[in-house]
Amino acid sequence: MTEFSALPDPDPATPRQDNPADWLELHYRQRWLTQGSTLGQINPALSVEAFGFARHQGDWLGVVVTPWFLRLFLINGGGTLWGDIPPGQRRYVELPYGTLPFVAEYDPQIGALQYSALVASIGEVPDMATARLIAADILQAFLPPSVVEAPVVAPSTNPVAEEAPQLSRRGFFRRLAGKR
Repeated sequence: MTEFSALPDPDPATPRQDNPADWLELHYRQRWLTQGSTLGQINPALSVEAFGFARHQGDWLGVVVTPWFLRLFLINGGGTLWGDIPPGQRRYVELPYGTLPFVAEYDPQIGALQYSALVASIGEVPDMATARLIAADILQAFLPPSVVEAPVVAPSTNPVAEEAPQLSRRGFFRRLAGKR
């Protein structure tokens, strides 16, 4: 019989006063360089970038894109959105324009964080311009304009994307979930 040692529960998340965008981007770039193709499904058209991190109710919200995921992050800033839960657990966070599930994660290098996955399959995101559009749409869909600092969105080089019809909010999220 093999014994597995359980990791100790991490300490409660320490509130961060500084904007987490730079250290998250640096962390995931380093992870990409050191672990690369071992990270699961990889989309070579994407790079690592953090978007739109801003405080809402005292905590930090923003989007991180990597070649293996596109997620909305919640980082403890000492506010009212954050709630400590064990890694792997899910909690629902009420945002101004809807409620989203967030999963707790603990990384020894960066500490506790929570994320909400934004796309069902990262391979379906054709390029960084589209990833930036998804990030901007998510931030605008769930947060008030006073909080959202829109990411810089480069024009799409994909002619199909420019001809795509406008989707309703429900249609947009159905597509993100992989339901056409």
